[in-house]
Amino acid sequence: MSSIRTSTLSLALTLLIAGATSVLAAGSEADFKTAYAAAEAANKEAGALRNQWTVTAAALAAAKKAADAGDFDQAVASSKEAEALAKASTHQATSEKTLWKELEIR
Repeated sequence: MSSIRTSTLSLALTLLIAGATSVLAAGSEADFKTAYAAAEAANKEAGALRNQWTVTAAALAAAKKAADAGDFDQAVASSKEAEALAKASTHQATSEKTLWKELEIR
């Protein structure tokens, strides 16, 4: 169980660092559409593994809301956050398929 917690913790820290160092350049509508499509694709993959996170859906909704308001910088940032979260959920699903075998029953 310790290896699962360690893996999850390191993944969470990676996501935090990635979010803190997001792209500083001005985003356009085209940038948003590209980032949003990538996030949706990653979320669809997580759904295929039956491991979609609710925070991913929230980030996608925030991206859409920001884009609707014309704030494409925020829309791109939220889309990239959603993609990272979806990829993390995919990583969790695939790693836990094998890690559970290493658990020690007490």
